[in-house]
Amino acid sequence: MDDSLQISMDGRQADAPEPEISTLMRREIQAPLIAGLIRGFIQDGGYIKVMEVVSSVIEEDAITAGKRMAGKFKGNSMKEMKRILEEGWAEEDALEYTILEQTDHRFSFDVTRCRYAELYERLGIQEFGCVLSCSRDEPFIKSFNPRMKLIRTRTIMQGASVCDFRIVLE
Repeated sequence: MDDSLQISMDGRQADAPEPEISTLMRREIQAPLIAGLIRGFIQDGGYIKVMEVVSSVIEEDAITAGKRMAGKFKGNSMKEMKRILEEGWAEEDALEYTILEQTDHRFSFDVTRCRYAELYERLGIQEFGCVLSCSRDEPFIKSFNPRMKLIRTRTIMQGASVCDFRIVLE
């Protein structure tokens, strides 16, 4: 792809300013269209191949977003990661969570309610929830700060009672 014009998942040039819309609202707008495209492509190309392509595209978008957020918050420490949780991911009560630990090298929290999962279920596209949202977290965090690593063993999207986010600075 030509680096001079990269387009993100929300249809804008990758280096364009972030529009004033919550992450949850963005997913609500994007998800039905993307799910329809995925279903259509699966009919022609097969599930595994299509999901590989979708995952790759969403990962690239998450990488772009992580870098953009480091610039927006003028830093990429655990302090800014907490701000991303509070001001981005959990905006409009999209997530209910409990912070378990926050130091310069660790940020651990459990998500106890996920309105993203509820959104995908309400839209009848819960089978795509992990690829549309959960799979973004690791590449986002890694591009936000290449020394950060996400350790997560379960998600509400996959039927667990909590999402266990453990972010460590290596």
